[in-house]
Amino acid sequence: MRSIWKGHIRFSLVTIPIRVYSAIEPSETIKFNQVHRSCNGPVGYDKRCKKCNRQLTNQEIVKGYQYEPEKYVILDPDDFEKVRLQSTKVIDVDGFIDAAEMDPMLYEAPYFIGPDGAVAAKTYALLYEALRDSGKIGVGKVVLRDREDMVALSPHNGGLVLYKLRYPNEVRSMRDVPEVNADAPVNEEQLKLARSLLDNMTKPLGEIELKDKYADALREIIDAKIRGKEVVAVGEEPRPVVDIMKALKQSIEQAKGQRQQMIKATGKPDAAERKPAKGRKRA
Repeated sequence: MRSIWKGHIRFSLVTIPIRVYSAIEPSETIKFNQVHRSCNGPVGYDKRCKKCNRQLTNQEIVKGYQYEPEKYVILDPDDFEKVRLQSTKVIDVDGFIDAAEMDPMLYEAPYFIGPDGAVAAKTYALLYEALRDSGKIGVGKVVLRDREDMVALSPHNGGLVLYKLRYPNEVRSMRDVPEVNADAPVNEEQLKLARSLLDNMTKPLGEIELKDKYADALREIIDAKIRGKEVVAVGEEPRPVVDIMKALKQSIEQAKGQRQQMIKATGKPDAAERKPAKGRKRA
Protein backbone atom coordinates (compact mmCIF):
# COMPACT_ATOMS: atom_id res chain seq x y z
CA MET A 1 0.00 0.00 0.00
CA ARG A 2 1.44 3.37 -1.02
CA SER A 3 1.15 6.31 1.36
CA ILE A 4 -0.53 9.50 0.16
CA TRP A 5 0.75 11.83 2.89
CA LYS A 6 3.66 11.96 5.28
CA GLY A 7 3.80 14.02 8.44
CA HIS A 8 3.44 13.91 12.22
CA ILE A 9 0.81 13.48 14.93
CA ARG A 10 1.38 16.06 17.63
CA PHE A 11 -0.32 16.35 21.01
CA SER A 12 1.19 18.39 23.83
CA LEU A 13 4.96 17.69 23.65
CA VAL A 14 4.56 14.26 21.97
CA THR A 15 5.30 13.94 18.24
CA ILE A 16 4.88 10.74 16.19
CA PRO A 17 6.10 10.49 12.56
CA ILE A 18 3.34 8.87 10.50
CA ARG A 19 2.22 8.03 6.98
CA VAL A 20 -1.38 8.26 5.77
CA TYR A 21 -2.97 5.74 3.41
CA SER A 22 -6.27 5.78 1.52
CA ALA A 23 -8.95 3.63 3.13
CA ILE A 24 -11.64 4.44 0.55
CA GLU A 25 -11.99 6.71 -2.45
CA PRO A 26 -12.07 10.34 -1.25
CA SER A 27 -14.99 12.55 -2.24
CA GLU A 28 -15.18 16.30 -2.73
CA THR A 29 -17.39 18.24 -0.37
CA ILE A 30 -17.46 21.57 -2.25
CA LYS A 31 -18.38 21.61 -5.90
CA PHE A 32 -18.01 24.44 -8.39
CA ASN A 33 -19.94 24.87 -11.61
CA GLN A 34 -18.11 25.71 -14.81
CA VAL A 35 -19.41 29.08 -15.94
CA HIS A 36 -19.05 31.17 -19.11
CA ARG A 37 -17.28 34.36 -17.97
CA SER A 38 -19.19 36.69 -20.34
CA CYS A 39 -22.77 35.69 -19.52
CA ASN A 40 -22.48 33.49 -16.42
CA GLY A 41 -24.16 30.66 -18.29
CA PRO A 42 -23.42 27.10 -17.12
CA VAL A 43 -21.02 25.16 -19.34
CA GLY A 44 -22.03 21.81 -20.77
CA TYR A 45 -19.89 18.71 -21.10
CA ASP A 46 -18.80 19.82 -24.59
CA LYS A 47 -17.66 23.24 -23.23
CA ARG A 48 -20.68 24.94 -24.74
CA CYS A 49 -22.46 27.64 -22.73
CA LYS A 50 -26.04 26.56 -22.00
CA LYS A 51 -27.17 30.19 -21.85
CA CYS A 52 -25.78 31.73 -25.06
CA ASN A 53 -24.95 28.43 -26.85
CA ARG A 54 -21.38 29.54 -27.65
CA GLN A 55 -18.50 27.08 -27.87
CA LEU A 56 -15.97 28.23 -25.24
CA THR A 57 -12.21 28.17 -24.90
CA ASN A 58 -10.50 27.26 -21.63
CA GLN A 59 -9.70 30.93 -21.06
CA GLU A 60 -13.41 31.80 -21.14
CA ILE A 61 -14.33 29.27 -18.44
CA VAL A 62 -14.08 30.34 -14.80
CA LYS A 63 -15.23 28.99 -11.44
CA GLY A 64 -18.50 30.35 -10.13
CA TYR A 65 -20.35 29.78 -6.85
CA GLN A 66 -24.14 29.71 -7.23
CA TYR A 67 -25.67 31.70 -4.34
CA GLU A 68 -29.13 32.07 -5.89
CA PRO A 69 -30.84 30.42 -8.89
CA GLU A 70 -28.98 31.55 -12.04
CA LYS A 71 -26.81 33.92 -10.00
CA TYR A 72 -23.09 33.23 -9.57
CA VAL A 73 -20.19 34.99 -7.90
CA ILE A 74 -17.05 34.52 -9.99
CA LEU A 75 -13.83 33.43 -8.27
CA ASP A 76 -10.51 34.04 -9.99
CA PRO A 77 -7.28 32.13 -9.21
CA ASP A 78 -6.10 35.13 -7.15
CA ASP A 79 -9.13 34.74 -4.87
CA PHE A 80 -8.16 31.17 -4.07
CA GLU A 81 -4.58 32.23 -3.38
CA LYS A 82 -5.85 34.66 -0.72
CA VAL A 83 -7.23 31.79 1.36
CA ARG A 84 -4.54 29.27 0.55
CA LEU A 85 -3.12 27.76 3.75
CA GLN A 86 0.43 26.59 4.17
CA SER A 87 0.60 22.85 4.69
CA THR A 88 2.14 22.13 8.08
CA LYS A 89 2.49 18.36 7.64
CA VAL A 90 1.31 18.06 11.24
CA ILE A 91 -1.93 16.63 12.64
CA ASP A 92 -2.44 18.82 15.70
CA VAL A 93 -4.58 17.07 18.32
CA ASP A 94 -6.46 19.69 20.35
CA GLY A 95 -7.84 17.20 22.87
CA PHE A 96 -9.31 13.78 23.57
CA ILE A 97 -13.00 12.97 24.03
CA ASP A 98 -15.06 9.88 24.83
CA ALA A 99 -15.75 8.06 21.57
CA ALA A 100 -19.49 7.99 22.32
CA GLU A 101 -19.52 11.80 22.42
CA MET A 102 -18.71 12.11 18.70
CA ASP A 103 -21.82 12.54 16.55
CA PRO A 104 -21.68 9.86 13.79
CA MET A 105 -23.08 12.46 11.36
CA LEU A 106 -19.73 14.27 11.50
CA TYR A 107 -17.70 11.34 10.12
CA GLU A 108 -16.90 11.78 6.45
CA ALA A 109 -13.90 9.85 5.10
CA PRO A 110 -11.51 7.41 6.82
CA TYR A 111 -7.77 7.06 6.19
CA PHE A 112 -5.35 4.51 7.60
CA ILE A 113 -2.42 5.81 9.62
CA GLY A 114 0.83 3.88 9.99
CA PRO A 115 4.09 4.70 11.80
CA ASP A 116 6.93 6.12 9.74
CA GLY A 117 9.90 4.03 10.84
CA ALA A 118 10.79 1.59 13.61
CA VAL A 119 11.33 4.27 16.25
CA ALA A 120 7.94 5.83 15.56
CA ALA A 121 6.28 2.40 15.76
CA LYS A 122 6.82 2.21 19.54
CA THR A 123 5.15 5.57 20.26
CA TYR A 124 2.46 4.77 17.70
CA ALA A 125 1.64 1.50 19.52
CA LEU A 126 1.58 3.35 22.83
CA LEU A 127 -0.97 5.87 21.52
CA TYR A 128 -3.08 3.05 20.07
CA GLU A 129 -3.17 1.18 23.38
CA ALA A 130 -3.94 4.35 25.35
CA LEU A 131 -6.87 5.23 23.06
CA ARG A 132 -8.21 1.69 23.02
CA ASP A 133 -8.04 1.20 26.80
CA SER A 134 -9.54 4.61 27.58
CA GLY A 135 -12.31 4.47 24.98
CA LYS A 136 -11.29 7.91 23.75
CA ILE A 137 -10.54 9.47 20.38
CA GLY A 138 -8.32 12.42 19.53
CA VAL A 139 -9.83 15.48 17.83
CA GLY A 140 -7.75 18.06 16.00
CA LYS A 141 -6.97 19.72 12.68
CA VAL A 142 -4.70 19.25 9.70
CA VAL A 143 -4.08 21.20 6.50
CA LEU A 144 -4.57 18.98 3.45
CA ARG A 145 -4.85 20.20 -0.14
CA ASP A 146 -4.91 23.88 0.85
CA ARG A 147 -7.81 23.39 3.27
CA GLU A 148 -7.93 23.07 7.05
CA ASP A 149 -9.88 19.94 7.95
CA MET A 150 -11.20 18.80 11.30
CA VAL A 151 -10.08 15.22 12.01
CA ALA A 152 -10.44 12.46 14.58
CA LEU A 153 -7.91 9.76 15.54
CA SER A 154 -9.43 6.43 16.53
CA PRO A 155 -8.04 2.96 17.35
CA HIS A 156 -9.12 0.26 14.90
CA ASN A 157 -8.03 -3.37 14.45
CA GLY A 158 -4.56 -2.90 15.90
CA GLY A 159 -3.86 0.47 14.27
CA LEU A 160 -5.03 4.05 14.02
CA VAL A 161 -7.61 5.52 11.66
CA LEU A 162 -7.76 9.19 10.74
CA TYR A 163 -11.34 10.29 10.14
CA LYS A 164 -11.90 13.45 8.15
CA LEU A 165 -14.81 15.20 9.85
CA ARG A 166 -17.54 17.51 8.68
CA TYR A 167 -17.85 20.75 10.58
CA PRO A 168 -21.04 20.80 12.70
CA ASN A 169 -22.48 23.77 10.77
CA GLU A 170 -22.34 21.68 7.56
CA VAL A 171 -24.77 19.07 8.94
CA ARG A 172 -28.51 19.66 8.64
CA SER A 173 -30.86 19.10 11.57
CA MET A 174 -33.20 16.13 11.81
CA ARG A 175 -35.83 18.63 13.00
CA ASP A 176 -35.98 19.97 9.45
CA VAL A 177 -37.23 16.61 8.07
CA PRO A 178 -41.01 16.80 7.46
CA GLU A 179 -43.32 14.73 9.69
CA VAL A 180 -40.54 13.53 12.02
CA ASN A 181 -41.78 13.85 15.61
CA ALA A 182 -39.82 12.23 18.42
CA ASP A 183 -42.69 12.93 20.83
CA ALA A 184 -45.34 11.21 18.71
CA PRO A 185 -47.45 8.76 20.79
CA VAL A 186 -46.59 5.07 20.34
CA ASN A 187 -48.87 2.11 21.01
CA GLU A 188 -47.34 0.28 24.00
CA GLU A 189 -48.41 -3.19 22.82
CA GLN A 190 -46.91 -2.54 19.37
CA LEU A 191 -43.72 -1.24 21.01
CA LYS A 192 -43.42 -4.38 23.14
CA LEU A 193 -43.76 -6.57 20.03
CA ALA A 194 -41.26 -4.43 18.11
CA ARG A 195 -38.69 -4.82 20.90
CA SER A 196 -39.30 -8.55 20.96
CA LEU A 197 -38.71 -8.70 17.20
CA LEU A 198 -35.44 -6.77 17.59
CA ASP A 199 -34.30 -9.20 20.30
CA ASN A 200 -35.09 -12.21 18.12
CA MET A 201 -33.30 -10.69 15.12
CA THR A 202 -30.18 -9.72 17.11
CA LYS A 203 -27.01 -11.32 15.73
CA PRO A 204 -23.28 -10.53 15.42
CA LEU A 205 -22.31 -8.25 12.54
CA GLY A 206 -20.24 -11.11 11.08
CA GLU A 207 -23.43 -13.10 10.45
CA ILE A 208 -24.97 -10.30 8.37
CA GLU A 209 -24.09 -10.35 4.67
CA LEU A 210 -22.28 -7.13 3.79
CA LYS A 211 -22.08 -7.40 0.03
CA ASP A 212 -22.90 -5.07 -2.85
CA LYS A 213 -25.50 -7.17 -4.65
CA TYR A 214 -26.30 -4.33 -7.04
CA ALA A 215 -22.73 -4.31 -8.38
CA ASP A 216 -22.84 -8.09 -8.87
CA ALA A 217 -26.17 -7.86 -10.67
CA LEU A 218 -24.85 -5.05 -12.86
CA ARG A 219 -21.79 -7.15 -13.82
CA GLU A 220 -24.10 -10.01 -14.81
CA ILE A 221 -26.01 -7.67 -17.13
CA ILE A 222 -22.78 -6.36 -18.66
CA ASP A 223 -21.44 -9.89 -19.17
CA ALA A 224 -24.73 -10.96 -20.72
CA LYS A 225 -24.66 -8.02 -23.15
CA ILE A 226 -21.06 -8.81 -24.08
CA ARG A 227 -22.14 -12.35 -24.92
CA GLY A 228 -25.06 -10.97 -26.95
CA LYS A 229 -27.72 -12.40 -24.67
CA GLU A 230 -31.03 -10.71 -23.99
CA VAL A 231 -31.35 -9.27 -20.48
CA VAL A 232 -34.70 -9.98 -18.85
CA ALA A 233 -35.71 -7.87 -15.85
CA VAL A 234 -37.66 -9.66 -13.13
CA GLY A 235 -39.97 -7.26 -11.33
CA GLU A 236 -40.69 -7.63 -7.64
CA GLU A 237 -44.27 -8.57 -6.84
CA PRO A 238 -46.07 -5.84 -4.83
CA ARG A 239 -46.64 -6.90 -1.23
CA PRO A 240 -50.11 -6.52 0.27
CA VAL A 241 -50.53 -4.07 3.14
CA VAL A 242 -50.57 -6.05 6.41
CA ASP A 243 -51.88 -4.91 9.79
CA ILE A 244 -48.88 -3.82 11.90
CA MET A 245 -49.77 -6.08 14.86
CA LYS A 246 -50.19 -9.08 12.59
CA ALA A 247 -46.94 -8.25 10.76
CA LEU A 248 -44.98 -7.96 14.03
CA LYS A 249 -46.31 -11.25 15.43
CA GLN A 250 -45.62 -13.12 12.18
CA SER A 251 -42.14 -11.58 11.98
CA ILE A 252 -41.33 -12.67 15.55
CA GLU A 253 -42.37 -16.27 14.79
CA GLN A 254 -40.31 -16.24 11.61
CA ALA A 255 -37.25 -14.87 13.45
CA LYS A 256 -37.61 -17.50 16.20
CA GLY A 257 -37.77 -20.26 13.57
CA GLN A 258 -34.64 -18.99 11.80
CA ARG A 259 -32.84 -18.76 15.17
CA GLN A 260 -33.67 -22.36 16.03
CA GLN A 261 -32.45 -23.51 12.62
CA MET A 262 -29.15 -21.70 13.21
CA ILE A 263 -28.72 -23.31 16.63
CA LYS A 264 -29.39 -26.77 15.20
CA ALA A 265 -26.98 -26.20 12.30
CA THR A 266 -24.11 -24.84 14.41
CA GLY A 267 -24.78 -26.32 17.82
CA LYS A 268 -24.03 -22.91 19.33
CA PRO A 269 -26.34 -20.48 21.15
CA ASP A 270 -27.33 -17.39 19.22
CA ALA A 271 -26.30 -13.82 20.06
CA ALA A 272 -29.37 -13.15 22.20
CA GLU A 273 -28.43 -16.04 24.55
CA ARG A 274 -24.68 -15.36 24.71
CA LYS A 275 -23.31 -13.63 27.76
CA PRO A 276 -20.08 -11.60 27.63
CA ALA A 277 -17.17 -13.20 29.45
CA LYS A 278 -16.11 -11.42 32.62
CA GLY A 279 -12.83 -9.56 32.56
CA ARG A 280 -12.51 -9.73 28.78
CA LYS A 281 -10.22 -7.05 27.40
CA ARG A 282 -11.75 -4.57 25.01
CA ALA A 283 -10.73 -4.80 21.36
